[in-house]
Formats: sequence, C-alpha cells, structure tokens
Amino acid sequence: LILIGGFVQLLAGFLAFRKYDHLGGAAFLTFSALWSSYGATRVLCAAPVSGHLLDIGAGNAEGFTAGSVAFLVLNAFLIILASSFNVVLLCLTLTMELLTVCFLLFTLENLPLPFETAMLSILSVICFYGATASLANCTFGKELLPMGPPLLAVQSPKKDGEDALPCVCPKSHLTSGLRTIAELLNAGAVCGVPTDTVYALAASCRHPQAIEKVYRIKDRPQEKPICIFISNLEQLRAAAPPISPLLWEFMENVYPGGVGCIIRKGEWLKKLGVGAGYSRVGTQDSIMIRVPDLTVLVHLIDMTGPLAITSANPSGEVDSTHHDMVISRLGHKLEGVLCDGQSDEVVASTVVNCTKIDESGITIVREGCIPAGKVMQIFERVKNR
Repeated sequence: LILIGGFVQLLAGFLAFRKYDHLGGAAFLTFSALWSSYGATRVLCAAPVSGHLLDIGAGNAEGFTAGSVAFLVLNAFLIILASSFNVVLLCLTLTMELLTVCFLLFTLENLPLPFETAMLSILSVICFYGATASLANCTFGKELLPMGPPLLAVQSPKKDGEDALPCVCPKSHLTSGLRTIAELLNAGAVCGVPTDTVYALAASCRHPQAIEKVYRIKDRPQEKPICIFISNLEQLRAAAPPISPLLWEFMENVYPGGVGCIIRKGEWLKKLGVGAGYSRVGTQDSIMIRVPDLTVLVHLIDMTGPLAITSANPSGEVDSTHHDMVISRLGHKLEGVLCDGQSDEVVASTVVNCTKIDESGITIVREGCIPAGKVMQIFERVKNR
C-alpha cells in the first residue's frame, strides 16, 4: 500500500511537469516523499522483528522530528500557492499538512489513533474526488464536477511597455482584431499586416494619400513601385484584363503563393477596385499583382478591397519576420499592426516580369522565397502543355 501510494503520487507529479504545471508537479513530488516516509516509518516501527526495525524513542527521534518539521514548512508554502488555484487542491494540501502533524506526533510518541484514522480517511476522500473530477473534466472538456474557485486572485504583472504600444495592435486570430485593422485601412490608415512571406505595410488602393504615406514611413524612393494584393484570381478575371491564355495558365499555377507577377497596367485596374490609387501603384505601364497564401490576409482583403503592399521595414534594412519587429521599428508611424506571430518565411516573395510572356517568356526580377529554378520549371511546364 505504501509503495502503491508513493508511486501514484510520483506519477501524478511527473504528469503535471509534462503539462508544464510546476506547482502541481512540486506538490505531488512533495506528497510522494511525505507519504513514503510516513508510511515506511509507521510500518518499520511496528514490524515484529526482534522488536522494532526502527526504534523511535526518547533520545533518538531528533532526525525524524526534524524531517517532519521540514515537511510542515514546505507544505505550508504549497498551501499558499494552492489557494490561488482551486478549492480541491487547497483541501488536499491542508490535509497533507495535518497528516504531517500526525508524522510529527508519531515521532514524539504522542499520536492519537483516532486523529490519524480521521486524517487518512479525509485524505482518501479528497484524493478520490480530485482524481475523478480531473479525469471527467478533462475528458469531456467542461466542468462536470466542480473543483472550486481560487481563494486568492493572483494578477500577473503586465509586461513592460504593454500599456505603451505606439499603435493599435490586435491579434490576427480574433475577428474583432481583423475588423479593427480593416476599418483603419478603409479610413485611409497605413497598417502592418502579416503575409505568407514576411510582414508588410498595407494601404487601401482607394486612398492615394495612404499610399504616399507608405513611402514616407519607409523612406522609400519614389521610383520604386508598390504592388497590390488581391484575395483570389477570380477578382482578376472579373476585371477582364487583356491577358493571354499562357499568362492565365501561369498565374493559376503560382497563385496563391509567394510569386508576384508583373503585368501590363490598364484601366481594368479601376474595375478591380484600385480606384483613386491607380496612379500611385506600379509604374506608368506595369503593375505587380500577387494572391497571398494566408487565410487571415485574404479575409482582410475581402473586407477592404485590393491593398497596396510593400515590406514592413525601413528602406534598405532587413525584412520584418515578427509583429514585434514591425511595432518596434515602425509602430510609432503606423495606425495599427495586425499581430500574427512569427512569419512563415524570412525573405520576401519572388518577383517575375510577365509583360512579354508570349514573345520572350518570363524574367526573374527578384528571387525570394520561391527559388527561381522552380518558377522557371513551372513556366516551362505550362508553356509546353
């Protein structure tokens, strides 16, 4: 019984540590040591082998008494911590404290048997209920058996700078966060957004002043064009640009993904939804279009229309691969940053010039996350087919 009880407590502690529950792990390892020490001492002292195997009596009980006092002190800290979790764990630590008192009285040869019996009975009931409640609640994903509220409400201290964020920084997995960034963009703001490559600065194509602001935020040379993102290729089809079957086939094989295609510019862009920002995206004759492979960004574009996009870094510096980088580098110049954690890539997209695809094929303008060789293989396969 002693071995089984100690092993169960030890197993519970190991499982708690595996779930990163350090309090539970420390508590059950302490309980395992206490249970094993107390039980072994009681059995060995009662064993009829030439008297007691352990002779606890006057003059030689100091070590056992000191050990029980150490358990009392250690468990007292666990009681304080358990009060911030739930009532069941608090009751378990309180009972263990009383059981440690039994151990102390035993070493002093002054343990009343009814008190010991009552403590062991209460411990058994609490352990059985706690194990049953934990198993049932974890299995069904809801609190079928109540564990009780914490008696002490512990508030974690806020991280430095948490209240001093330079702009609105909602989480990408929240619908409210996505709506917040969409409203800002629709109002003419510039925001940092995640993409399927690295983080980018986004502005609505309906607000040319916002696109101009992107240039100022990045200190980007005016001669460097800004591309646009759309949510799907069907939007482009609806705008009916003068695109050859070969180019359509090529784009269907690279979209959505980390390849941007430069195509000829035209009035069809206004039908696509570019609007007043027509003259501020792309060059006079061409425009780079990309369909990102990131659900949250696609949903955002559906809420705002085409977005003018460029990487979220000061011109000439490395790309931003985490929303914290965007906030620290450019947050004071932005109205918002959509926080999505670490980016999927560490470099930007691959840019392909497709303006002469039917005459001389495609040209790799910039090699990014998609290798140039792979892009050329896709083109050759499409062309041959």
